[in-house]
Amino acid sequence: MVQKDEEKNSATAGGANEFETLFEESLRTVKPGGVVKGRVVGITSTHVLIDVGYKSEGGIPIQEFSDRHGNLQVKVGDEVDVFFDSSEGENGGIVLSRQRAENIKLWEEIEKAYNEGLGIEGRIVGKVKGGFRVDVGVPGFLPGSHVDIRPSRNLDRFIGTTDRFVILKYNRARGNVVLSRRALLEKERDSLKKEILKVLEEGVILEGTVKNITGYGAFVDLGGIDGILHISDMSWGRINHPSEVVHVGEKLKVVVLKFDPEKERISLGIKQLTPDPWHTVAEKYPVGSRVQGKVISLMDYGAFVELESGIEGLIHISEMSWTKKVSHPSKILQVGQTVEVVVLNVDPSHRRISLGLKQVMANPWETAKEKYPVGSVVKGPVRNITDFGIFVGIEEGIDGLVHISDLHWSKKIKHPSELYKKGDLVEARVLGVNVENERFSLGIKQLTPDPWKVIAERYPAGSKVKGQVTSVPDFGVFVRIDEGVEGLIHVSQLSVERIDKPSSLYKVGDEVEAEVINIDVNERKIGLSIRALRKTEERQEMENYLKREKEGGRFSFESLLNDELRLDRDEEGQTNRKGKGGNP
Repeated sequence: MVQKDEEKNSATAGGANEFETLFEESLRTVKPGGVVKGRVVGITSTHVLIDVGYKSEGGIPIQEFSDRHGNLQVKVGDEVDVFFDSSEGENGGIVLSRQRAENIKLWEEIEKAYNEGLGIEGRIVGKVKGGFRVDVGVPGFLPGSHVDIRPSRNLDRFIGTTDRFVILKYNRARGNVVLSRRALLEKERDSLKKEILKVLEEGVILEGTVKNITGYGAFVDLGGIDGILHISDMSWGRINHPSEVVHVGEKLKVVVLKFDPEKERISLGIKQLTPDPWHTVAEKYPVGSRVQGKVISLMDYGAFVELESGIEGLIHISEMSWTKKVSHPSKILQVGQTVEVVVLNVDPSHRRISLGLKQVMANPWETAKEKYPVGSVVKGPVRNITDFGIFVGIEEGIDGLVHISDLHWSKKIKHPSELYKKGDLVEARVLGVNVENERFSLGIKQLTPDPWKVIAERYPAGSKVKGQVTSVPDFGVFVRIDEGVEGLIHVSQLSVERIDKPSSLYKVGDEVEAEVINIDVNERKIGLSIRALRKTEERQEMENYLKREKEGGRFSFESLLNDELRLDRDEEGQTNRKGKGGNP
């Protein structure tokens, strides 16, 4: 028992000695002039009591533990860093400071961030000359050229933002810190760029941010590297400017179309993320179908109509009206107008659709063909006169053409204005209506009979005619024997004697008599002969003479007459074969 009591007393004495040793070590460790750890042991209305392991506690004003709104940020039992300022205060306690401890720690962090090139968080609180004022725990200066990678016109947008910054230089004694946001962004961009380049290849889909917009496209930041999104790869449809599709700062998904690793050039697309509508256009818009669309542009040659996003068709100016001569599409359509059209042709390989506007309405030319059958007579004003004929108004938008050759059966007309002028009311016979080519053919001369159809009856071969010389070419003489009917007396038929120049015998205006030796109604040619007429007259005189002699009973020359008639006919047949004549 005595031994146990001794052991007990020995242990008690040892414990006391150990406590005293620890207390003395504590006093030696916790010394004024440094940052120490303490524990909150009490909170009053004015102070927070901190035990730092010294022989006495210290009080710190409660404001040093409150936020800007006055809310207390600690509670009893919390461990906090404080600055041990002095071992003896005014009231006998130790002097501690939370703010000085925070300030020391902050400068240590600034120094570490500077040495290791790390970023530090701060808030841009205002503008100063040449840059911004930044709160990083201590006042810092951010030069304007270091606020962003690219120059920015609107610097006010950065005020009030919280970000991370690289420390360019600092002076603890003066409390100066110079910061850079750009350096950190460039560093992050280079890091991201390396990661992007690892996965970058054609067909990869990435997310990017629109950085800049130009007239030909947009630059997209893929995270450390930029790609170009051309205007032609933004939409399957027509767009006038990239700003119609994308906006600066917008995040969007893009597909890599081309990538040049050496030049680090990247071509992007967004329309390729959706199916090409032209792949199914033939099935969706079959020829002959009626569809609706919106007029999106007008050109001199027609109008483009959007049938759906990415699908446009052209209404050619010739397909806008059946009857009107459209000088410009704007006379019929307006941009933004919704129209119904008919699909005329689809060419997916060339991404073309031909549309018709007039096909939605009934074709007036088909109606005209039924209303005005061939042979019917129409009446209308002369609307236009050309070198080749006159145009006669039939209905609104439909004119009929009377060709110059169909104005008169016989008159030689050099120009239709010789007979008609604009506004004249004329009658004409319908010769034909061509619906496909939109042509209405008329004839005025067809209102009267063709004189050549009765010419063979009026002037049979062997008949005697009388007429006026109209022209004297080297090969003969043309004679008008009726209105619109001329015959030719070939040079070989002018006389029984040889004639070299017809003009030596006749001139224009002379009256002549001749015999019809041949006629071709289809070719509208009549051959005349003065020589044949003379022989016929001689034969007639001989016959009359023989007749008188025979009746007188003196003697007969019948056999002589028959021989002479046979010789004349043979000679006349040879002449006719060599010298047939006709109209010019």
